[in-house]
Amino acid sequence: MKITRQEVAHVAQLARLRLSEGQMERLTGQLNDILASMEKLNQLDTAGVASTNHALELTGALREDEVRPSLERERVLANAPDSNGESFVVPRVI
Repeated sequence: MKITRQEVAHVAQLARLRLSEGQMERLTGQLNDILASMEKLNQLDTAGVASTNHALELTGALREDEVRPSLERERVLANAPDSNGESFVVPRVI
């Protein structure tokens, strides 16, 4: 499948891009090169290959959740520049 210059111009118009003639020709060539590479990949026999969701096998990337007691409110608020006894007080942001 080849992309024509008119198709590139149409997509550029939809994306509200102003492309010069040189950019249009270069982009058309680059997109056709990408499609040719994809066509080569489509010719590969992948029937016996297991599907993957990542190129590397990562295990143990996240730790298990464990319930632990949190910090005491008074201790946390002791370092606050301003508090109301229950939470931090910060300037209003509008």
